[in-house]
Amino acid sequence: MEQRRDATRGNAPVYSIPLPRHARNRNEKLWHNGCASAIEFKAFAQLSQRGRLPLPFRFRMHESATLYKSAAAPVRDADLANAIRVLAMDAVEAAKSGHPGMPMGMAEIAVALWTRHLRHNPSNPAWPDRDRFVLSNGHGSMLQYALLHLTGYDLPVDELRRFRQLHSKTPGHPEVGITPGVETTTGPLGQGLANAVGMALAERLLAAHFNRPGHAIVDHHTYAFVGDGCLMEGISHEACSLAGTLGLGKLIVLYDDNGISIDGPTSGWFTDDTPRRFEAYGWHVVPNVDGHDVEAVDAAIAAGKAESERPTLVCCKTTIGKGAPTKAGTADTHGAALGEREVAATRTALDWPHSAFSIPQPIYDAWNARTRGAAYEHAWSARFERYSDQFPDLAAEFTRRNAGALPAAFAEAAATFIRAQAARRESVATRKASQQAIEAYASILPEMIGGSADLTGSVFTNWSGSVAVTSSKAGNYINYGVREFAMAAISNGLALHGGFIPYNGTFLTFSDYMRNAVRMAALMKLRSIFVFTHDSIGLGEDGPTHQSIEHAASLRLIPQLDVWRPCDTVETAVAWKHALARDDGPSALLFTRQNVAFAEREAPAIAAIERGGYVLADFADGDAAQRAVIIATGSEVPLALGARELLAKDGIAVRVVSMPCTQAFDRQDVAYRRDVLPASIPRIAVEAGATDGWHKYVGAVDDPHAGVVGIDRFGESAPAAALFKFFGFTSDRVADAVRGIVGR
Repeated sequence: MEQRRDATRGNAPVYSIPLPRHARNRNEKLWHNGCASAIEFKAFAQLSQRGRLPLPFRFRMHESATLYKSAAAPVRDADLANAIRVLAMDAVEAAKSGHPGMPMGMAEIAVALWTRHLRHNPSNPAWPDRDRFVLSNGHGSMLQYALLHLTGYDLPVDELRRFRQLHSKTPGHPEVGITPGVETTTGPLGQGLANAVGMALAERLLAAHFNRPGHAIVDHHTYAFVGDGCLMEGISHEACSLAGTLGLGKLIVLYDDNGISIDGPTSGWFTDDTPRRFEAYGWHVVPNVDGHDVEAVDAAIAAGKAESERPTLVCCKTTIGKGAPTKAGTADTHGAALGEREVAATRTALDWPHSAFSIPQPIYDAWNARTRGAAYEHAWSARFERYSDQFPDLAAEFTRRNAGALPAAFAEAAATFIRAQAARRESVATRKASQQAIEAYASILPEMIGGSADLTGSVFTNWSGSVAVTSSKAGNYINYGVREFAMAAISNGLALHGGFIPYNGTFLTFSDYMRNAVRMAALMKLRSIFVFTHDSIGLGEDGPTHQSIEHAASLRLIPQLDVWRPCDTVETAVAWKHALARDDGPSALLFTRQNVAFAEREAPAIAAIERGGYVLADFADGDAAQRAVIIATGSEVPLALGARELLAKDGIAVRVVSMPCTQAFDRQDVAYRRDVLPASIPRIAVEAGATDGWHKYVGAVDDPHAGVVGIDRFGESAPAAALFKFFGFTSDRVADAVRGIVGR
């Protein structure tokens, strides 16, 4: 037994005793006259008999096995929950903005999960085998911030005071990379749930690949909090249906069934039988749980952990804004501060006499998870050390993949493949060139995990080593079914978890279904790769419903998303290399259905492809009186090259600039960009898509020395060749456009 002093308690003595491992269970309910357990009671008696402690005193059992001399009552689960409530309402009140109702309503659910089940280490939020926690109903972000603060993450109370303020660590919705301990950016409802499906899938696949008998180095759960809004969003159907089919047994979702959304009681618009809905998906469902009973939630989570073959949904009935005397159970608590009077009344109702943002030290101590978390990680590190001794190659691969590093041989292997593609000089559809790139790179990158939305035979996202993921077999290819939105969000979850580089494919026009998930990938700077084929009117007979017009231009508007539209096998190989190596954002790769002629180029031009825009064919006569620059992408590059030959007969010298990625080009220094696109020479851009974005590169709409050959209307149903001719995508039309601006 050790006596020490604790200044936070007025320098009162603190007595620590080592407890047997079996006695360190937070769930133990052996209370004796205010003492925490029979063990503490015995220690109390021994101390009293020695005259070390005067009677009466109460002791509280802590996970650190520390006994505090105090006249206060032991910390109850209700105290832990109320700490969340007051921090949430205080932060929202200070900001005069936010959503206090959900954190106040889910407080006991959080107590059950975070104090009794969640394996995490606040001192090292990136510990590889931690449980993942996702707050899908991210508008209730103060719940997560309160939990992170209370359990010991690097999130001091001053950051809670700065909730929703500029450059704080507590933004309006949780953002990965901003707040320590936040696993994903949430807010667009339902996407966090889909991210959680991806995380749970990542855990299962990594465990199958790396674990060996007696060596479970990947063994953790994924937990998600969801609300009514998450389950109303269509993505919840897509993601949860697939999760059930795949049997993701380590996914546990806790549903905050409070019956309230912004517009009021959900009885007017959300009357689904949610338990039966999820049972139909093949989930294990724990219905009718009192969300304000910590013991009941604890038992439900334990039941979910015991189920290994199916994901679990725990349906928790709660009261939104619980604790607020006049606003609990109403939409008034959903998206607005309670107001000073209601905050004061809530403090009274909760018997919480402490000032704003003040948490008594015993409650902090009861919440603190740093010691427990360090023990979890230490135990895992010891297991991993033993694993490394027996399986050094697997351990090295695990470490590399978890760090997001590519193999040392990747750069040279990519260069070799690019040279091989240049030597082969194939004229194929760029979707086929993409498949060739996948074949080359996936064979050396086991972290690549692909998939498509029921279009594998069209988008060519599979390769010779593809193995389908099923409920009984781990593989590297996911058949998502017709679920584009969930496909993108699940891919984001795979990327967030770590250990994988996900890529997925569908037609470019269907990027509309998944756009918000693509945007979230960009916001989170994830290494997610989105393959979009059938990229223009060139897809032909399927007609305008499937022919992309505005999509490439629209995707280019998303910050931090690199959009590549390569023209042949070589540019495709470079685009894939760049997307795989990029660790600060996602990439969208746009490919043709139709064959595209191979473009001849020298080694310097090949080296320049990764710069996003480069000189593919230069002025044949640098001294010509009339010169022009044609900028083209994808299937229109051969048209530009053909126009260059036609114009040479007229004495007009033309430089063809291939610009497969405008974002990469924009990142180049000014000198390079000016060298590629000389300021004084007329320019034309050619792309079978919307024209607006190209004026940035050629000049203003009314500039007589600038023009764009594009399409600003919907397409038609016909063979590709007929459509290109009908809409003017020919070398003759491009040449005429150049003649129209040269010499003005």
